[in-house]
Amino acid sequence: MADEKILENTMDNEDEVMFTERKRILFFGLPWTFTKYTITPSLLTTDRGLLNTVEDDCYMYKIQDVKLTASLIERIFGLATLICYTGDVTDSELKLIHIKHGKEIKSYLLKASEAARLKRRTLNTMDISAKSLDIDLDGIPDDM
Repeated sequence: MADEKILENTMDNEDEVMFTERKRILFFGLPWTFTKYTITPSLLTTDRGLLNTVEDDCYMYKIQDVKLTASLIERIFGLATLICYTGDVTDSELKLIHIKHGKEIKSYLLKASEAARLKRRTLNTMDISAKSLDIDLDGIPDDM
């Protein structure tokens, strides 16, 4: 209940930065890379590069699912990798690689993306093709 009130209050301020993380090298989890992840209630932004920089944004309502993975070495150094499955045209999988606070960020992303979808009144749908429908369950698609 308290988490919902906090989330509602933070959703009112769309530009407030909720999390800022850096991609870290796997050795000791030190932030020696030039990739930065910024999460606000409305956007997930990835900034990469030192000389040639690339900034990639994804609206929060387009994030459909989030997966957390952590290898043994990542767990030793307190890191995780988040994979955000999105409906974004430029990047259908956004990876937040070797970040700290992975579980908290995953939880926030799931709640904030759902709140953003409700706020925009959007709906996620899947494309289910009727061409490959197998009505009699014999393993061969039936023609319609």
